[in-house]
Amino acid sequence: MNYSTDYTSHAESIAELFASTFTASEGAEEGTLVGTLARRLIAETSPGDLRVFAAWEDGALVGGIFFTCLTYAGDPRTVFMMAPVAVATAHQGKGIGQRLIAHGLDALRRHGVDIVVTYGDPAFYGRVGFEPVSAADLPAPQPLKQPQGWIAQSLTEAPLTPLRGPARCVAAFDDPALW
Repeated sequence: MNYSTDYTSHAESIAELFASTFTASEGAEEGTLVGTLARRLIAETSPGDLRVFAAWEDGALVGGIFFTCLTYAGDPRTVFMMAPVAVATAHQGKGIGQRLIAHGLDALRRHGVDIVVTYGDPAFYGRVGFEPVSAADLPAPQPLKQPQGWIAQSLTEAPLTPLRGPARCVAAFDDPALW
């Protein structure tokens, strides 16, 4: 498997990967929502606030992951949010998602990111080092419909400690429907 950070040349393929994967697992409405989110992240987010990693196998796009900057008004630490994450339906169950997440986290660690948060299944993301956090200790930019899915990990030797908010996300995520 090869990894790429060139998301601009493959923007539509990446967006379609997210739309089709989420349509297959969650239905057409969710597929449209996440496909639109991927397109907006690519088109509207400044390169300094966005990291995209794509996994390729034999010339085919098999996975993708977005990391976007979260800023906390009262905290100097560098925080990114990992979302969304997708592995092509035909390639799921092969460890591609876990390897892609590990690759992305390693890259962020090398670039001085302190903390990564995500909003997803704690059982799945726990396998790659995420642990539950409370919105009181790590404020979310929008009210959480499923607070148990708000999880994080430190990318440094320092333990996770509360972040001083409020939190601000990139514009594409500033939509209550996503939370």
